[in-house]
Amino acid sequence: MDTGTTQLAQLALQLEHAVDKLRGIPVGVELVDDNELVQRRILEAAHTARELRAMHPVGSTDRGRQEQRSRRRVLDALQRGMEMRTIVHASVLDDPGKAARIRELHSSGDLHRVVDEPIQQLLVFDRTVAFVRTTPVAYSPGALLIRQPTLITMLVDLFEHMWRKARDVTEPVQRLTAREREVLDLIAEGRSNSAVARALSITEAAVGKHVASVFAKLELPATEDVNRRVLAVLAYLRGTAR
Repeated sequence: MDTGTTQLAQLALQLEHAVDKLRGIPVGVELVDDNELVQRRILEAAHTARELRAMHPVGSTDRGRQEQRSRRRVLDALQRGMEMRTIVHASVLDDPGKAARIRELHSSGDLHRVVDEPIQQLLVFDRTVAFVRTTPVAYSPGALLIRQPTLITMLVDLFEHMWRKARDVTEPVQRLTAREREVLDLIAEGRSNSAVARALSITEAAVGKHVASVFAKLELPATEDVNRRVLAVLAYLRGTAR
C-alpha cells in the first residue's frame, strides 16, 4: 500500500469515527432519511453557494427530463459563477452517454477528474455544509447533512487528497473501457496477446479486438516506424501515474 493510499485510508477512518461519535448529538450533524428532503436541502445549498466539491462513485441514474434538469442546473450554476470540481469513478466512463455528459460539463467549467479506487458520494458547498450518503452505495436513500466545522475540514482534506491523485477526464486513456484497461495493464507487464487471453479467460481473438480498439481510441496509427503496443503502454502509464 503506497503512502497516498495509506493517508486516504487514515482520513476515511477518522471521518468514520467522528461521524459515529456525533450521530444523534446536536452539534451540526443531521440525519435526513427522506430522499426528496435531501434533494431539497441540496438545492437550497446550491442556490447561494459559490464553490462545490463533489465525489460520485457512479454516474447519475436519472433519465430523460430528470437528467436534462440536472444538467441544466449545473450549467446555470456555472453561468452565475459557481466554481465546481467533481471526482468520479472510472467505471462511469464505460457508459458512452455518461462519458459524453461528463466531458460536456468539464468543458463548460465543472472540472472532472477520475479515480479507480472506491469513493463515497459527497457534496461540500463553500466549506460550510456537506452531504454524505449514510451508506456507501451510490444514490442510496438518506444522507448526513453536516455543518460541524471539524468534519467539514476533514471532508475537504479528503476531497483535496483524492483530487491530487485523480486523472484529468480529458486524457485519451480515459476513453478506454474497463476491459480495455485490463488488457493494457497486462500488456504493460510485457505479456503477449495469448498470455493476456489466458489471464482474463477470454479468446486471443477477443484480445486482438480490444487491442485494436485501444490503438484507435489512443489515436495510434499503424506505421512501420513505431511500435503501437509500446506507445499504448506509455500513454497508459502517463494517464494513470499521479
